[in-house]
Amino acid sequence: MADRTSNQMWGGRFAAGPDAIMEAINASIGFDRRMAAQDIAGSRAHAAMLAATGVISDSDAEAIREGLLTVLSEIEGGTFAFSTALEDIHMNVEARLKALIGEPAGRLHTGRSRNDQVATDFRLWVRDQLDAAERGLIALMRGLLAQAGAGADWVMPGFTHLQTAQPVTWGHHMMAYVEMFGRDLSRMRDARARMNECPLGAAALAGTSFPIDRDMTAAALGFDRPCANSLDAVSDRDFALEFLGAASICAMHLSRFAEELVIWSSAQFRFVALSDRFSTGSSIMPQKKNPDAAELIRAKVGRIFGANTALMLVMKGLPLAYSKDMQEDKEQVFDAADALMLALAAMEGMVRDMSANRAALAAAAGAGFSTATDLADWLVRVPGLPFREAHHVTGTLVAMAESRGCDLPELSLADMQSVHGAITADVFGVLGVENSVGSRQSFGGTAPVRVREQIGIWEARLG
Repeated sequence: MADRTSNQMWGGRFAAGPDAIMEAINASIGFDRRMAAQDIAGSRAHAAMLAATGVISDSDAEAIREGLLTVLSEIEGGTFAFSTALEDIHMNVEARLKALIGEPAGRLHTGRSRNDQVATDFRLWVRDQLDAAERGLIALMRGLLAQAGAGADWVMPGFTHLQTAQPVTWGHHMMAYVEMFGRDLSRMRDARARMNECPLGAAALAGTSFPIDRDMTAAALGFDRPCANSLDAVSDRDFALEFLGAASICAMHLSRFAEELVIWSSAQFRFVALSDRFSTGSSIMPQKKNPDAAELIRAKVGRIFGANTALMLVMKGLPLAYSKDMQEDKEQVFDAADALMLALAAMEGMVRDMSANRAALAAAAGAGFSTATDLADWLVRVPGLPFREAHHVTGTLVAMAESRGCDLPELSLADMQSVHGAITADVFGVLGVENSVGSRQSFGGTAPVRVREQIGIWEARLG
């Protein structure tokens, strides 16, 4: 009676009782099949090493190698029958290998455990994602460099608090994102270098008594060295956390840029036009062109941030070495990687296709008293006013222009001298936005000459 009552509580999905529940919660093949190529690569390297060290025969190693290639071909061809009862990708591959080659398949697992096997597979998979992220970032940065080069001297408003601050150049704004994504690129490369150690051979947690050659398997799989501590090797998921951390910061940068593209492409700004390839229309309003790709990139951040937090919470309370909790380390990483790669590709496409509206940028650059700081600087540089006094004089002139509904260059010299007698006609030479951006030639400044220098530096870095 108790079993029947329990079964009703579990519902139709688990009518078979506890065995069905255990299979459902324990199995990971539904998602870790994505690591099939990495699992087979690790097994091939392990088998070759076992033969080289005399642990298994050359004939067994050859049979294993050929069998694994057949399994890989079946998986890539879509003919492989995955089994939930076999729990994970490792057991699925091994079972199929045994069906293909018989007894030699049983020798493949000599000197290793699923603990070091999954740690190796997962590192290989994450390493591939770091490489893919590097390629995506470089492609995006090259697109930004092309935009910066085309508009190195195009004036536009710079903002603080989303209020007009000082004029900058389109090229300078694009190069700000090159710097940001350049840091993301550096983080991906740093993470890759740090994680490039091989867990294979750590076995369950204590190493193995077989005379294995861990340097051989590490080299075969492209790792720099074996992990130095067997306990740490099977326990560590820092490599996945570093990837998610770097991905989170990168996604935040993508989201900030996406937000600007949403704003800039609006009818109120008209700073950029996004191509039809990365926009959609409205089902009811024929005039609409929606920046959906940018909006979706902005939303992807939540998935990536969530994945980072989820894995932190999985790992935070685990004692050494392996715990089954760590099966929950993959789905969120897979999802975050998918989201990041898609967002990078979409942003690159938008950047390469978008057209900046030079006239709208220039018109906005001259509005909102954007050259007020240039006026204050001139008052310090030429008449020699203390900056605080120059700031006060400029504020008074801004208030005067605002009350008259005009901009600073439209005030007369007499108007300006009524506030401070030291102002001369030379001041009008700094009030134009072109003069403003051209004068800001300090290192890292917005002057076109500095923008072009930075473009050249980054083009050389990226090769």
